[in-house]
Amino acid sequence: MILSRENLVNVTVEGVKKPQEHIFNLPEKVLQFGTGVLLRGLIDDYIDKANRSGIFNGRVAVVKSTSTGGTDAFAQQNGLYTHLIKGIDNGNKVDEIVINSSISRVLAASDDWEEILKIAASKDLQIIVSNTTEVGITLLADDKVNATPPKSFPGKLLAVLLKRFETFGGSLDSGLVIVPTELLVDNGKKLKGIVTQLAVNNQLSEDFIHWLESENDFCSSLVDRIVPGTPSAADKQTAIELLGYTDELMIMSECYRLWAIETSSERSKSILSFSKADEEGVVIVPDINKFRELKLRLLNGTHTFSCALAIVGGFATVKEAMADNTFNRFITGIANKEMSPAILTKDITLDDTEIFVGKVLDRFRNPFIEHLWLSISVQYTSKMKSRNLPVLEKYYVSQGTPPAYMALGFAAYILFMKSEKDADNKYKGTLHGKQYVITDDFAAILSEHWNGKELSAVVHAVLKDTTLWDKDLTSYPGFEYAVSLALESLVNKGFASTVNAL
Repeated sequence: MILSRENLVNVTVEGVKKPQEHIFNLPEKVLQFGTGVLLRGLIDDYIDKANRSGIFNGRVAVVKSTSTGGTDAFAQQNGLYTHLIKGIDNGNKVDEIVINSSISRVLAASDDWEEILKIAASKDLQIIVSNTTEVGITLLADDKVNATPPKSFPGKLLAVLLKRFETFGGSLDSGLVIVPTELLVDNGKKLKGIVTQLAVNNQLSEDFIHWLESENDFCSSLVDRIVPGTPSAADKQTAIELLGYTDELMIMSECYRLWAIETSSERSKSILSFSKADEEGVVIVPDINKFRELKLRLLNGTHTFSCALAIVGGFATVKEAMADNTFNRFITGIANKEMSPAILTKDITLDDTEIFVGKVLDRFRNPFIEHLWLSISVQYTSKMKSRNLPVLEKYYVSQGTPPAYMALGFAAYILFMKSEKDADNKYKGTLHGKQYVITDDFAAILSEHWNGKELSAVVHAVLKDTTLWDKDLTSYPGFEYAVSLALESLVNKGFASTVNAL
């Protein structure tokens, strides 16, 4: 059998979270642009959890950009899908199965535009969320609001808001809470600016533009959850055998979750009531920069500083590296001893960093997710520059001495980037007798810096290259010497001896 509303009664496995019948009759309070796994594994998970707790009591109408066709899985399964939640939380293994019932229906913008505009005119609608990729929040200057549908996501959003304005006469309480989740800094502000500009381009009335700007709350937000999507073939087959049904929409995610939403509006906080079902996971605050900084530095930055060292150590995946005591020593040390002290501010306390680092290490240890270090190394140089150089600079401001862990991470990056160009113009490195392709826009420059030089000269050339870093990294006192010592140790003594000497 397939997963469906009718077949729910036949799902009798203990522990599976199933929807109650009344949930299928809840009104559509959310219009969601996008069917991607991040939305279904995070945003729709919060709404489902709140509905099961009797808090939000609203469902999600989803807009997809392509035609639904004749065999749409959402229609076949009445919007239901299985969400496998697997990971480590405070050192404890988490393995949950949820049948998510947050989605009421999925509509194609190309085929169902009039139906989408009917939702825009509904008194029940309160929230719009989106994840249309970063390219989705861009201005298409000649997009027409009266097209069926407009081409761009901001154009579609403008059409929805215009329909709502016309339906309710621009009443003060008809404005919506709009929360984009695209991975852009200030995504809400950028989306509002584009939609407003499109309104001007389409010569819409001043009354509408005033209502658009004053009565609709465009909230910038930050999302953080690893949602690989469809489970592995083995995990999916195990779930099917356990549950007794097939599910074309089954997804898996880690247990960690965060949706930080930026607003000071009490009305918006009241509308976003699903947050009460998971106050640890949904954070509504006037400024989300603290959460962005913690994620960028202590999650992404620690990953980046550790990536090459893990590969030099012979580890293929994150969970494999985290099972090694020596690697654990490094990643815990760099996060707690160097990264955390460097980012402390009046808003980010030591308690904040300690709690966040604990969650980061739990996520890295997740036995259910295969994170390849080589995948993490894509565009390595740009990641080092954007994620880690600001922390290096802050560390020198606060501590004034060379950071040993960061120096080792930098040395490992330099060693990883040693490569030669092959006949296909690909830059390939070699470690442990195995070749790997370097996917980095600066691979040629790094390869040239290695050409015929001694190790200390390589370090000097790389750190001094302002085309890589926009600054001369040899200007940090003692950093060049620390990186040179670390590189020589990695080459001559190997991974374990080098880390254990810290």
